[in-house]
Amino acid sequence: MQQTTSTRQHGRILRWASISVFSLLLFSLFAWTGSRTDEPLAPPAETPAVELSEEALTSLPLQVPDSLLCPLSELSDEELQAQLNRILDANPSWAALARSKKLSIGLVDMRDPLHARYAGINKKEMVYAASLPKIAVLLTSIQAIENGDLKETPEVKQDMRLMIAKSNNAATTRMIDRVGIDQIARVMQDPRYQFYDRSNKGGLWVGKAYGRGGARHGDPIKNISHAATAEQVCRYYYLLANGLLVSPERSKQMLEIMGNPELHHKFVNVLDRIAPDAQVFRKSGSWKNWHADSVLVWGKNRKYILVGLAETPEGEQLMRDLIRQVDRALMASRNA
Repeated sequence: MQQTTSTRQHGRILRWASISVFSLLLFSLFAWTGSRTDEPLAPPAETPAVELSEEALTSLPLQVPDSLLCPLSELSDEELQAQLNRILDANPSWAALARSKKLSIGLVDMRDPLHARYAGINKKEMVYAASLPKIAVLLTSIQAIENGDLKETPEVKQDMRLMIAKSNNAATTRMIDRVGIDQIARVMQDPRYQFYDRSNKGGLWVGKAYGRGGARHGDPIKNISHAATAEQVCRYYYLLANGLLVSPERSKQMLEIMGNPELHHKFVNVLDRIAPDAQVFRKSGSWKNWHADSVLVWGKNRKYILVGLAETPEGEQLMRDLIRQVDRALMASRNA
């Protein structure tokens, strides 16, 4: 009998507990419903605006916080692309070269550094680029100096300048010997830079010394000894302009090495006349029918990156005409 009474009491306790829990849930539901309003939830607090000085947005390297910078691949601009397409369509021979993958162009408008615009033609097409990929040797050398793996002697400084400003093959080969051909490949594929990306059609590659024989290490995708894509060269200049190659201080040093080019052909031949007061940072290359040029133009009204890679006997003139037309289009859009 005692066991039956205990069982009944236990049953009542369970029923009471169940009713209590149900009542509590029901009360909570009504309370929550009664407190609802049709007003939206308050938005999260906005990130405080970053105050940037005029110098931070005009002097190279720029001083834009990383949080405000977007990867170049996310800066594609329809209007700028349309301008570039019109330039190409107006020249049937250029259009034919582009269709056959023998003309690649990359363009970055940086007049508003916080809202750069990017466009390109065959921008991911990897091609032989002659001496232009010497910029890969420069980055590897500066990285080695920063890491303490290469001593920054007067001879090293002189060779880096000769390699870029005069495209001197002997100086370039000396720099390659100092850092090692394998190290150049490692730096180009470093996740920090990814200037050669096997999953994204390649990019910048130096697999052989310049101006002499020796071992040849072609790139893994197309087996090209000195390769580039317009997009990766644009990225190189874009990161350089923003102080993101090695460090802001080393980026400034690289800009000094690449500034005031001493070979006045291709892009520079025209810039000497149409933008004599602008700063010009440049590396070009030519061999047989392969012609390449790349430039960062930085002036009062001109702030852009242009890369041209062409396989044609008329490559020298093509580069001159290309930068003239691109510059004209950018200036016209500024004044529109």
